[in-house]
Amino acid sequence: MLKSELIETLERENPHLSPAETERVVAIVLESITQTLEQGARVELRGFGTFSPRYRKARAGRNPRTGKQVAVPEKYVPFFRAGKELREKIDNTRKNT
Repeated sequence: MLKSELIETLERENPHLSPAETERVVAIVLESITQTLEQGARVELRGFGTFSPRYRKARAGRNPRTGKQVAVPEKYVPFFRAGKELREKIDNTRKNT
């Protein structure tokens, strides 16, 4: 699902909100998650999952085009862990198809 598709779905389910308001709500939610991760904290959405920053050590990588070794610096990356309810819903849906 694309961000625009999420906005369209929310618009359909909330006809009292204008398209601009719906888009603003989505932007605020995503920005709030981003800012929290930037601060090094985690975001927990019960029943959905948890976002947290993960530390990655510096390492040697390879350029896939040339095969040449390159240095990959240490960094923090966003990590998502699905909640139990989400995992179960996806699992049950896949079993029933």
